[in-house]
Amino acid sequence: MEKNPTWLLVVAALIREGSGRLLLQRALPGKPHEGQWEFPGGKVETGEDPRFALRREIAEELGLTVEADDMAPAGFADGARSGSRPGIVLILYDCPRWSGQPQSREGQEWRWLTAGEAAALPLPPLDRALLEGIAN
Repeated sequence: MEKNPTWLLVVAALIREGSGRLLLQRALPGKPHEGQWEFPGGKVETGEDPRFALRREIAEELGLTVEADDMAPAGFADGARSGSRPGIVLILYDCPRWSGQPQSREGQEWRWLTAGEAAALPLPPLDRALLEGIAN
């Protein structure tokens, strides 16, 4: 057993539109989980607050504004280390208030989906676990 496992902290946003559909985006080619659908978000940089990181990632990827003070933890999932890849801890934050219109700022596809529609798509294991957690 390792005494000092290396973990990567990742944050994701649970963003819903008026009818309750979820905002998901498709991972770009060449990225981890390419072609799969996932909650928007990204890595927390060293020394960065997770909520600030999520706010930054959502603005960079989708052009939306979410406020850190409005976020509430909605769940988490973790995945063990795999080969040279570190283990991952993925925190999902509910972002009940947001502003702007989603845009593909980095070229990724995005969609508003019901939980059932999302469940039928290819999702990375941690995103699937989070989806199942919020659907129950």
